[in-house]
Amino acid sequence: MPTVTVSDKGQVVIPAVIRRRLGLVPGSKLDFALEGNSIRIRPLKSIPPSRAEDGYGMLRCDLPGERRLADFDVAEAMRAEADDRP
Repeated sequence: MPTVTVSDKGQVVIPAVIRRRLGLVPGSKLDFALEGNSIRIRPLKSIPPSRAEDGYGMLRCDLPGERRLADFDVAEAMRAEADDRP
């Protein structure tokens, strides 16, 4: 196992071979647990970023005419849906 040094800010560099094997990228979240005199570190599952285009078709619109995703206001649609509830 590689040895790393703790900086004065408490930071360490995770060796590249470990980052690659675990799929750690900038912004990855890690969970730390103290186990006796050892530290256990495990990566938390991350949710991949989504794109607006991935949600196309999830909401229904009964208005006539052609619609583009760029013209769709999700917040407005949610407010309108909330107003229709009994």
